[in-house]
Amino acid sequence: MSPDAFLFYVDEMPLVGMIHPGAQEARTGVLIIVGGPQYRVGSHRQFLLLARHLSAHGIPVMRFDYRGMGDSGGEPRDFEHIHEDIAAAVDAFLSRVPQLERVVLWGLCDAASAALLYAWRDPRVAGLVLLNPWVRTEAGLARAYLRGYYRQRLLSRAFWGDLLRGRVDLRHSLVSLGGMLRRAVLRGRAKGGTPGEGGLAHDAPLPRRMAEGWRRFPGSILLILSGEDLTAAEFRECATGDPAWRGLLEASRVTLRELPGANHTFSRREWREPVAQWTREWLSRWPDVPRP
Repeated sequence: MSPDAFLFYVDEMPLVGMIHPGAQEARTGVLIIVGGPQYRVGSHRQFLLLARHLSAHGIPVMRFDYRGMGDSGGEPRDFEHIHEDIAAAVDAFLSRVPQLERVVLWGLCDAASAALLYAWRDPRVAGLVLLNPWVRTEAGLARAYLRGYYRQRLLSRAFWGDLLRGRVDLRHSLVSLGGMLRRAVLRGRAKGGTPGEGGLAHDAPLPRRMAEGWRRFPGSILLILSGEDLTAAEFRECATGDPAWRGLLEASRVTLRELPGANHTFSRREWREPVAQWTREWLSRWPDVPRP
């Protein structure tokens, strides 16, 4: 069936949504949140293709542009300021597909972060699919570089060959490495700030707020990480090294999938298709989701 395009509103601003229908017996739908800067089709048409895949297997899907993005009205905004847009999208989805009882939020990069910051506040959200969540801080980025780029360089025969032949500016390299080490030892500290909803400080470091959102969310989580992506490397570093994240990924409600070789946006068919399949298989374990 063809998708249904429509408008819904936040503060009188029109937002564009598209629903891909599923089976009549489906009680769980997937709401795809867009990461910036892109719109509801997604990089390399990933969101469109994912929606078609899930819909063909009976799972209703909604894609939308939040305010200031794509064809929706309003001023541009970042992922930390789209809670109202997500809530309105959930409202519109459940209203237009009345048999639905709950939704799963699906997001890539900062859309995954937005979903995690929002989900625990809304009891209609039963699950999360998070791809390469954005947790960037200066210290986290430096540690990811040290574990990835610099370690690979030091283990590379080509690097040592170039060094012996005088093709490497050793002084510049040492200065760069020293700067990275200084930034890596910095630890994000929560500022005093004014407590936000649920006791979370609005100005607490992003990784800490995301960890608290993960801890507070009671539903199931599917986490998908690319093998060749700096954002995914930063998330791994944060999730394994930050005390706020201790034990969160090991919970029984969490399913972790890793795709070696994949880039940040899963730009090839060989990477997009496993993501779609993993999403569908994870959903198929739910009692009221149509089986393949």
